[in-house]
Amino acid sequence: MHLKEIRTQRGLSVPQLVELSGVPRRTIQDIEKNNNCKVDTAILLADALGVTLDELCRDEAAE
Repeated sequence: MHLKEIRTQRGLSVPQLVELSGVPRRTIQDIEKNNNCKVDTAILLADALGVTLDELCRDEAAE
């Protein structure tokens, strides 16, 4: 999962992403730490960041 990488590239703080996505701060922090999440949460984050699920979630090694 590339959440932190994409978030920082867009110049967004965690609180800003919380506001855009509606995903709780703790959940975003856990995702960035553990590198996984539920699909419905990933969809909310991808939409808020303006990326596809593939861009957010795909591991380059799997390509």
